[in-house]
Amino acid sequence: MLAKRIIPCLDVADGMTVKGVNFLNLRSAGDPVELGKRYSEEGADELVYLDINASYEHRTTFVELVRRVAQSVSIPFTVGGGIGSVADVDRLLNNGADKVSVNSAAINRPQLIDDLAKHFGSQVCVVAIDARFTGGEWVCYLKGGRVATDRKLQEWAHEAQERGAGEILFTSMDHDGTKNGYACDALASLHDSLQIPVIASGGCGSAAHVAQVFAQGKADAAIAASVFHFGEITIPALKQYLKSQGVAVRL
Repeated sequence: MLAKRIIPCLDVADGMTVKGVNFLNLRSAGDPVELGKRYSEEGADELVYLDINASYEHRTTFVELVRRVAQSVSIPFTVGGGIGSVADVDRLLNNGADKVSVNSAAINRPQLIDDLAKHFGSQVCVVAIDARFTGGEWVCYLKGGRVATDRKLQEWAHEAQERGAGEILFTSMDHDGTKNGYACDALASLHDSLQIPVIASGGCGSAAHVAQVFAQGKADAAIAASVFHFGEITIPALKQYLKSQGVAVRL
């Protein structure tokens, strides 16, 4: 059985880690490099850094942060935000990132996924999908959750897989920051219909929620943010709890 991955997510705005609720009302959570170093030392399996304003403000993801993170952590990390070309990805990988996450640019130009998979391999390309449950279906959003699209979660995830995505990172905007648990039904549906790993994001409020997203949501990895940033859950304690629940994790 493959070990389930625990992935702290650091949303970065103006050089600081921030966290909000439903993508709104952001508050500072600390220095992204220092937090990443701490999580690496505590046993996180991977990290995700998202420059949450990059697409909206038409900026490219800042390379300096990537370089500093690479010098400070000993685990793989993914970088997202404002990535729109092979050249953007090449720059990030050359400065130490292991994977990239694409969202808005991929929806606007799906060929980007093909290009990244061809140049760097599918393992580098994570397609992030932000979606909200509206009118009985999951609708995809872009530009940091600000703009609704005509794409639906299942069909877009399938197209991303066919184009060469290595993983799908699904964030439920309805669950984000609420600490009421993940969107397990949607996640299980994605897992059952895809052949690539699904990363769960949005809604973690307790260790039990993480166990639930692995058991009921069938996720391959779980992302959490504020519960780690503000010390409500520690990674060592979470992994010990998951092991006690029969979840395969790396200790």
